[in-house]
Amino acid sequence: MTLSEESPALDDPPVARARERRRVPLWLAIVACSVPMFMVALDNLVVSTALRTLAVDLEASTQQLQWFVNAYVLSFACLLMTGAALGDRFGRRRVFVIGIVVFTLASAGCGLADGSAQLITYRAVQGFGAAAVMPLSLTLLSQAVPERLRGLALGLWSGISGLAVAMGPVVGGAVVDGLDWRWIFWINVPVGVVAVPLILLTLRESSLPGIRLDLIGMVLAAAGLCAVVWGIVHGDTDGWTSAKVLGAFLGGAALLAAFVAWEARVPEPMLPLSFYRVRAFTLTNVVSAAMYFGVFGSLFLLAQYLQMVPQRTPFEAGVRTLAWTLMPMFVAPVAGLLSDRAGGGRLMALGLFLQGVGLGWIDVVADIDTPYSSLVAPMIVAGVGMGLVFAPTAAVVLGSVSKEHAGKASGANTTVREIGGALGIAVLSSVFVAHGSMGTPQRFIAGLHPAVWVGVAVVLVGAVCALGIPRRPRSEGADV
Repeated sequence: MTLSEESPALDDPPVARARERRRVPLWLAIVACSVPMFMVALDNLVVSTALRTLAVDLEASTQQLQWFVNAYVLSFACLLMTGAALGDRFGRRRVFVIGIVVFTLASAGCGLADGSAQLITYRAVQGFGAAAVMPLSLTLLSQAVPERLRGLALGLWSGISGLAVAMGPVVGGAVVDGLDWRWIFWINVPVGVVAVPLILLTLRESSLPGIRLDLIGMVLAAAGLCAVVWGIVHGDTDGWTSAKVLGAFLGGAALLAAFVAWEARVPEPMLPLSFYRVRAFTLTNVVSAAMYFGVFGSLFLLAQYLQMVPQRTPFEAGVRTLAWTLMPMFVAPVAGLLSDRAGGGRLMALGLFLQGVGLGWIDVVADIDTPYSSLVAPMIVAGVGMGLVFAPTAAVVLGSVSKEHAGKASGANTTVREIGGALGIAVLSSVFVAHGSMGTPQRFIAGLHPAVWVGVAVVLVGAVCALGIPRRPRSEGADV
């Protein structure tokens, strides 16, 4: 199966004609877009599992351990829309490649780090690169495939994203069980070295002709999101009502309000507010936030539950999560094919409902003497549900806006998604601490049950919102 590349508006005519004659295998275009995304998504998850090893080898304090994770999360989540905007202005493939190079070099820096300060610095730089890779990966893929194959391509892309979620606890567990922690980062280097020439040979360049950078919007969005995410990641440890956390939320809200006011009056906004007049786009963002809140918050606690009841190594626990986390790899491509026919909103509603059922089922049966076999079926149900959400989300977001705005729409959705995941982990951890502790299996179970029920409630609210998504978002957002 092959596809013909479309000639971008900015290509010189001879180059455009040469590219039109060249045919690129569909699978190769999917690989070129998906492998860098997999690398970025995996690194977002794997470090959390390896924190114990990092604490010993680097003699890191508790605060430094938090920043090993938070430095990446902050720079990544806060710059996603900026990465998409830079791609629109300077060329999406160009900025995508630059993001990969930055991420790869920062990964090498992490692997060479001999102290906590160095590792934190390079983790922040990794986030800068990842913020360009993640939104532009989806945008470039949507442009690289013909319309009739877009659902399949987005489904396969989503399945690879799900594989990164699956491998995070496993790779992190392998590090804790004896593999040198530096391999978490060194493995990215050969991937980056192979990905760059593959992208240059496979994907065409595209940009928006004559667009101006919305520098004030970029600064306001990045600063506001940074303050909000900082407040989220510190809410559990510093207290949600502490002066620092409340100050971060208030400051972030003020900056984001200024961002909205600025975007409403600037001729070429970084994020067109007209997107949010499209019901499909707005509700899909709510669905994304709800899914990542419930699923990643619950998965964060359940991964620890599998280590405690009974005692298992992190690697053994990570392998046991695969019953859940591998499902999207198989379900997402099918969901992508069905998205246009069945309606993305319906599939998302079904997926979130199954996630809620799976999470609630796990919460009901989880106890200090629950055999793993009793958890497999609900894990599979939750994983199937997750796979039914991934691909339709991407399809509806891109279908809600015109092609030239695909990068901005992808960046906005990915930002909401990451904030939802960070908020889910923080809130569910706070509920857990309020009712239990890590001290004994009994105390862990006491905190686990109410925390997961919060995740179930949020996921089911997302399912209700998904029912309001129109079956054909493209007609609704045709002029956006």
